[in-house]
Amino acid sequence: MDKLTPLKIVPSLFAVIVPLLIWFVIPVPEGVTPNAWHLLALFIGTIIAIIGKAMPIGAVSIIAIALVALTGVTNPDKPGAALDDALSGFSNQLIWLIGFSMMISLSLSKTGLGARIGYYFISLFGKKTLGIAYALTLAETVLAPVTPSNTARGGGIIHPIMRSIADSFGSKPELQTSGKIGRYLALVNYNANPITSAMFITATAPNPLIVNLIAKGAGSQFELTWTMWAVAALLPAICSLVVMPLVIYMLYPPEITKTPDAPGFAQDKLRELGAITLSEKITLGVFLLLLLLWAGVPAMIFGATWAVNPTTTAAVGLSILLITGVLSWDDVLKNKGAWDTVVWFAALVMMATYLGKLGLIAWLSQTVGAGIGHLGMSWIGGTILLTLVYLYSHYFFASTTAHVTAMFAAFFAAGIALGAPPALLGLILAFSSSLMMSLTHYGTGTAPIIFGSGYTTLGEWWKTGFVMSVVNLLIWMVIGGFWWKWLGYW
Repeated sequence: MDKLTPLKIVPSLFAVIVPLLIWFVIPVPEGVTPNAWHLLALFIGTIIAIIGKAMPIGAVSIIAIALVALTGVTNPDKPGAALDDALSGFSNQLIWLIGFSMMISLSLSKTGLGARIGYYFISLFGKKTLGIAYALTLAETVLAPVTPSNTARGGGIIHPIMRSIADSFGSKPELQTSGKIGRYLALVNYNANPITSAMFITATAPNPLIVNLIAKGAGSQFELTWTMWAVAALLPAICSLVVMPLVIYMLYPPEITKTPDAPGFAQDKLRELGAITLSEKITLGVFLLLLLLWAGVPAMIFGATWAVNPTTTAAVGLSILLITGVLSWDDVLKNKGAWDTVVWFAALVMMATYLGKLGLIAWLSQTVGAGIGHLGMSWIGGTILLTLVYLYSHYFFASTTAHVTAMFAAFFAAGIALGAPPALLGLILAFSSSLMMSLTHYGTGTAPIIFGSGYTTLGEWWKTGFVMSVVNLLIWMVIGGFWWKWLGYW
């Protein structure tokens, strides 16, 4: 009872000192209101605490909510109204979409459906190492729309399957035999994750936040729906998913290139799972229902009155799983990741929203835009520069959410100020927010799980991540840009 878990001293000090300096020492810039500047101080302190892992992100977020309410930076004349502002993030529909979806994704692991899907694809395509790589990639893609935790998908579902395949060929880090097949499959396992995370709003937690930021930054000019996002990502994602295993194959070719026994191994695993259970059938049915409703199929067939709100759809799906007993309420309560995400998303969305309302984002975008404007660049050059800086600054972040929250709104607004089409700029930055995960072994929650399994060295991981970042950027900016133009998005 006496054991305490105190704050981490160094990041906590930075998280306190920097906001105090901004609040009390640095003069408020011309064109910025004191309230906006003070909220920026709290926001920067929150981001520093998250990056430095001073406390768990949910705990940091609760403190941020308390400070916004206590200081009254959003509404200094009415403390009650300031508290309402601080708690306003919890009313955001997109936050609950991701929370409900994370709860729903529990059924994949609980029922064994996720493992069954992975082994099934390997039984079909696993006669060669490259085939196994594509089977893992395909399984990751199939699971992506309904697993908003990319860590759970890549690290919790696909990675154990990948390890079991590598082990079956005697490719183990402890035996110094990773080069046989394990290193290659581990790199593919990880680098599929950023691509599939970019494919759907519901494929990783920060995506709904990005949708929210784009809607606020573009006004009525451009607003992404689930279907629009998925269609926009379709062509460049397919290109990336096809190219990625080949690029890694050239960088680090496996010693074992033919795997005639892999389909048999996967079939043995499927036999161990037994016949598909009722709970798996219900889960599969719920996922199909979610995809149909998220894609707007009823509205396409029967008219706009049949449209179902995406968050309502997720609530319905979770309700079905609870009613049928596939998930119990205890399962939902124990899903700390989902509840944690709801809390910290609420705090970050709230702060980002009020930074916009108080005019800070507009001022910052004009400042950044003016800086790029002095370089004499067109909006095309400015968009490329903004994207490169935005993506490669992820080397300094251990959290995709922190990165998006800290930089997305300002860079999006700066690009618009340069004259970039809001749809083109928003899509490039949105997809870059997932693609940048490839860079490091700490860039997202999936990375330390797969890197920690020991199949690759740090140098191999970083080299592959940088090469894939270049390849993916070229695909998504060039092929994606033409695709979005053809779709009429810009």
